[in-house]
Amino acid sequence: MKLPFLDRDDERSRLRAVLRRKEGSLAVLYGRRRCGKSRLLQQVLPKGRTVYYVGDDRGGTIQRDGFAAEIGRRLPGFDRVRYPDWDALFERFWHEARPGTVLALDEFPALVAAAREIPSLLQKRLDRHASRGVHVVLCGSSQRMMQGLILDRTAPLFGRAHEILRISPLPAGWIGKALRLRDPVRAVEAYAAWGGVPRYWELAAEFSDAGEAIRTLVLDPRGVLHEEPPRLLLDDLRDAAQAASILGLVAQGCHRLAEISGRIGKPATSLARPIQRLLELELVRRDIPFGATPRDSKRSLYRIADPFLRFWFRYVEPGRSRLEAGQIGEVASEIDKSFPHHVGGVWEDLARASVARLRIHGRSWKPASCWWGTGIDRKPMEIDLVAESDDGEALLLGEARWSVESDPRRLHEELLGKAERFPLARGRKIVVALWLRASRRRTDGATVLTPEEVLASLR
Repeated sequence: MKLPFLDRDDERSRLRAVLRRKEGSLAVLYGRRRCGKSRLLQQVLPKGRTVYYVGDDRGGTIQRDGFAAEIGRRLPGFDRVRYPDWDALFERFWHEARPGTVLALDEFPALVAAAREIPSLLQKRLDRHASRGVHVVLCGSSQRMMQGLILDRTAPLFGRAHEILRISPLPAGWIGKALRLRDPVRAVEAYAAWGGVPRYWELAAEFSDAGEAIRTLVLDPRGVLHEEPPRLLLDDLRDAAQAASILGLVAQGCHRLAEISGRIGKPATSLARPIQRLLELELVRRDIPFGATPRDSKRSLYRIADPFLRFWFRYVEPGRSRLEAGQIGEVASEIDKSFPHHVGGVWEDLARASVARLRIHGRSWKPASCWWGTGIDRKPMEIDLVAESDDGEALLLGEARWSVESDPRRLHEELLGKAERFPLARGRKIVVALWLRASRRRTDGATVLTPEEVLASLR
């Protein structure tokens, strides 16, 4: 089932502005697979004046013939000639293309793998023939290769792009519309399983039962998404096995660098580069307590940023032998028992993400962080989220709970007690709020933010 096109208003606006330029331009889209880059191009590219070609694994000569055939759809007779090299092909195209023509090269890294001279040839045309008004759009899923081809200072196309757009997963607020879920609680649970990747939503939308979707698509070794994370890592990492080991350990509760290095059996210094790469790819995030500086590496905690990857490495990767043996039902039953705890972690992330988009206690707030450390009574303490007001006069302290047994009155009292012990509270007005599954805005005197409000803010 094909989903309606969701969000991406800013990206569409930026791309259309570039393609309206009188002079030639270069636009670049990149990001992890299945996030809708090609679908976005379909929405933006002018149909009557676009040459659209998708790179693949074929050899350079065969791809050149296929490329010429696509150009021939816009320039009749272009493919009747056999081009000896890419330089000759591009030279004729730029000479005959009408002003405003768009050359869109999807899966650009695959095309470059077959013909490494293409970036230099494009750079030459963009520099020398800008007045001819030919626009170039490059798109690719391999973030490592796209960054190397465009963002590296030694790359031929460095500094030529008029727009560089990283296409990330969609915000959680869109999943209810995508999966036709009216209940915001069910929408949060769906987001905890699928994350924000539109293609995963499209696949899940084919099922009326969420559990059946997970069993068929993810747990079943023949499922479309059963091997998705390993394939995703291979797109962007030279040592995908080490990255998978790191993600697996983080998913099982090893959040400190020392814990990860100890389990892998390598010094922490040797893991700095692979972890940094996972951070750049937005597969892992680094949490530091509110008020700490990024240089305080000893207080850093690493967590899997993407909910689907978190789900896969928590449940699928440890159970792969059993799943291969056909014990899908048994693994699914174990997931059902602990799934609310998994959702709870994702709910905390959504709660923090919502703070800067909501007015709480009549104020606007800066982005929220978690906090952990020692209270003024010298006892350890954790707070799910802390944020500073935009005017800097107040601090917001919040707790997020997903359990249906959560008692709002008790949580409110506990949070007020933490506020009194919070070492960064001096001289600030302190306000508190709860993020719960509850359906009421206020419960027993506590300010409560619900899934409906949170998801509405994340759109």
